[in-house]
This record gives sequence, C-alpha cells and structure tokens, in this order.
Amino acid sequence: MNDIRRTILWVIFGFSMVLLWDQWQLHNGNKATFFPKPEVAAPAKAPGAQAAGANALPTAAPAAVAATPGQVPSSVPAVTAAPREKIDVATDVLKLSFDTEGGSLVRTEFTKHADFVDSTKPFVFLDQSSSRVYVAQTGLIGGDFPTHKSPMKFSGERSLKEGQNELTLRFESDAQNGVKLIKTYTLQRGSYAIGVKHEVVNSGTTNVSPQLYLQLVRDGNKPAGESSFYSTFTGPAVYTEAKKYHKVEFSDIEKNKAEIDKSSPNGYVAMVQHYFATAWLLADGIARENFVRKVDTNLYAVGMITPLADVAPGQSKSVSTQLFSGPQEEKVLEALAPGLDLVKDYGWLAMLSKPLYWLLDKLFSFIQNWGWSIVALVLLLKIAFYWLNAKAYASMAKMKAINPKIMEMRERLKNDPQKMQQEMMRIYREEKVNPMGGCFPIMVQIPVFIALYWVLLSSVEMRNAPWILWINDLSAPDPFFILPLVMTLTTLLQTALNPAPPDPMQAKLMWIMPLVFSVMFFFFPAGLVLYWITNNILSIAQQWMINTRMGVPPQFNLPKFK
Repeated sequence: MNDIRRTILWVIFGFSMVLLWDQWQLHNGNKATFFPKPEVAAPAKAPGAQAAGANALPTAAPAAVAATPGQVPSSVPAVTAAPREKIDVATDVLKLSFDTEGGSLVRTEFTKHADFVDSTKPFVFLDQSSSRVYVAQTGLIGGDFPTHKSPMKFSGERSLKEGQNELTLRFESDAQNGVKLIKTYTLQRGSYAIGVKHEVVNSGTTNVSPQLYLQLVRDGNKPAGESSFYSTFTGPAVYTEAKKYHKVEFSDIEKNKAEIDKSSPNGYVAMVQHYFATAWLLADGIARENFVRKVDTNLYAVGMITPLADVAPGQSKSVSTQLFSGPQEEKVLEALAPGLDLVKDYGWLAMLSKPLYWLLDKLFSFIQNWGWSIVALVLLLKIAFYWLNAKAYASMAKMKAINPKIMEMRERLKNDPQKMQQEMMRIYREEKVNPMGGCFPIMVQIPVFIALYWVLLSSVEMRNAPWILWINDLSAPDPFFILPLVMTLTTLLQTALNPAPPDPMQAKLMWIMPLVFSVMFFFFPAGLVLYWITNNILSIAQQWMINTRMGVPPQFNLPKFK
C-alpha cells in the first residue's frame, strides 16, 4: 500500500512540476516546453491598411446570390466615398464609439471598471486601433444591399442627460438597389444591453428578400493583463437550446474544425473573455443560421444570419435585436436571455459553482465587503463539512498516536521489507487504524473547494473590490506578497501537524509539495489566496481541537532532509 501511495504522490509531484515549469516559461515570455499552445498570429492589421481590420470584413453579396452561413461575402462594392465620422456617445456606465461606415459599434469603455494594466483609466473592451480589432457589425446580404461598409447618416443625441433614462441613436443608409437600411440603437441608464432595431425599407419597384447578419469580429490575441499562471477562455461561443453552450477555440477556426449548432430557432452568439462578454441576442422563434469563420490574418468572426420575409415595393420590415457588451454579472445575464449566464465559465463543476456563487452573493448583501464575504463563505463550508473533517482528523490523530511504534518497527525490520509490510498491517489491524481514513473525507470535499475556486476566479465582482488595508483589488495579486506568505506559513503549519509518513521519501515529499504550490499563489488573485488562507486556518483550528480531545497532544513534525 505504501508503494502505491508513494507512486501516486510522485506522479502528482512530477506532473505539478511540469505544469509549473510550463507556466513559468510563459510568464517570462518564452514558449511552453511541454504543452505548447498554437502560435498567435501577428497583431491584427490597422483598420486603415489595405484589407485591414474591420475593413476586410463582410460587405455585400454579389447581386442575386443568397449567402449561406459562413459565406458572408467579403467583396467591397464600388461606392462613392463619403465623409466618415466616429460618433462618441456616453451613458452613466458606457462610453461608446460608432462608425458612420455601416453604423458599427467600434469601441466601448466601461466607466465603472478600471483597466487591467492602468487602474486610473476605464476599461476598454471593444476597440478598433492599430493593435486591436474587436467590433460589432450588422448588415444585409442576399443581394446588392447596404452592409456594414455602407456610408450612413447619424441623427440623435450623444449623451444621456440628467434625469433621462433612455438615449436613441439612428443610422440611415442611402438606398442601394432600392433598399435602405436604418439602424436604431437604444441605450438605457445603468445597462450594458443595447436595443438594436434594423428596419429595411424597399423604395424600389420589385420585391426583395434580404438576409440580416449580426456578427462580432475580434483578433486572436490574448487580452491585456491576462495571467500566465491560470487559464481562462477567450474566443467565440454559440448557445442553442438543442446543444447548449459551446465554446470555440480560435485554433479550431483556423483548422476548420469548429463544431457548432448551425441552424436554430433560438440562442445567441458571443465573444467571451475573462470577466467580460459581448453577445448578439435574437428573440426565440426567429430562425437563424450560426457561423464562425476566419476573416483575415489573426481575425475571427462569430455571428448569425436570419432571413427576412419578402419586402414589397413601398413597404418596410423590421427586426429587433439586442447587443450585450459588458461585465459577466450573473443575475444580469440570467435576466437578459436563457443560457447567457453560461458565458461566465465555471467549467465542469458549474452545478456546484452556481449555488456557491448564490450563497456568496447573499453574504455580500449583508456584509457589503467581498473579502469578508469570502471568509464567511469558507466558514460556512467548514461548518457544513465539520463531521467529515472530524473523521479525517480523528484518523490522523490515531496515526500520530501509533507513529512511534511504526517508526521503531521500521528501524527494526529495515532489512526485511516483506516482513515490515506484514508487521505494519498487523499494527493497523490491532490498533483499528485505517491509513487511508484521513484521505477519503477530505477527497469528498475537493470538488466543492475547486468549484469555489472557479467562482472566485470568474466573478467580475472581485475586480477592483477592496478587502482591508493594502488589498484594494481582490482580482489582482497581493502587491506586497503578504497574503501568499501567510498562506505558505499556514500550509507548512498544517503539514507539521499531520503525522509524518513512515516512509522517509514520502515525509520529504509532504514538505516539498506545499512549497512548490505556494510559488504559484504569489501570482494568484488576492481573493483566491484569502480563501485558501481561511480554509487553512480553520482546518488547523479544527485539527488542534480534535487532537486535544482525543488525548493526542498536538505536536509539530518538522522535516528531516538528511
């Protein structure tokens, strides 16, 4: 049994060292040694360059040819150049920039969220610049109709006035092949969801049957400020009721291996990154074709196409949609559309993470401090698992009580491993000790604490959330490394309180592994480190109490590396 446990521990230790080395390589700007990621292409070309940025994206379809999903055409129609203008608009939570070329949304700033790199500046999400491309576009295909490349005229106010709750912007194209496209954006106070109404007006002499496309386009670069010590998803996502939430890696789009539900009467398309998301939302019951595709070098699109019924001469038809571009606040996302809360990625433990977030949010509503809410949540979990922990620590206390007898026997029979193993099993039977009894109760709790890890890592509420004194942002590493040092000390203290394994190699490994893992915590968000410290301190207190109650005085088993 000891040989098996030793082998398992060595495998875990070896794999941990491999992961740690890989992440350290990435942190220092080098390529990963063991698990290389796909090469990230060069930064997206500036929108002003030839075939660049958003200018290389879908424009108009060849006349009389209907587009199919993934084939939103890229040819630029010959149109007379028109003055191009950026329209800057502000609400209480957003600063937006629209381009009169196509009426596209090309920049969003979140005034309530600070930038990852420079906390004195607001966070910029959508952007169209020389180094970044991330835009929301719409237009018509299925004929020579207005697209996101067509010049448009703007009308409306540019800021939300005091006492005003709604702001309306209107972009109108000239008639193209007898068809005019009017986009009306409606912004609400305090909201990151934008109503977008598309009105198609037929001023020609024949029926037309255009299709409306809604797409999000961004480069494949990692978001600025993203940590190399933990991984979060960046890329497109498609949700339908039939196949639920499906993330798409940029590398899969490159290889044409993306698998999504291409036809659906419901769902949404989104671009997701850590803490934030953008999504096009179309009402249920409206048929749509979903697509993901590569647009240009290091430039990718996710979108949907919905057909419009025939529009007779002199008639018009409109489609109402919503564009969400904002933080992944779970309750807001749940209220906007079914399944939209899934952009907040909890991984495979979502069933545990969602109730944990609900409880954390309830605690915050009373405490009004996310740091103390984390402490309170861990305390409640420790209370809930008290009896499991009690069994584990009772088993450890028994092991500690018979440890001198085990050590004496090992020394006596060190030249006869087979007899040593038999004698050890006899001692365990006589003393009624299960050497694995301390492991199982703790293993049962591991999924819960991993789920809590993802809650704290994924919750945008931790961004810029202060705790006490020097901790002003629970989503950022401790600037003075005080919390990681405390966590390391509490982990070592907890290790010292555990019974030393009879095997000297295992005993050394028990001290090496906490030190190795502690290195990573120096780069983890302060909220995660706080959760781990709280768990350690409560575990130490419970272990101390149980040992004392069982008549096994707590003692520190210090390492021996001779």
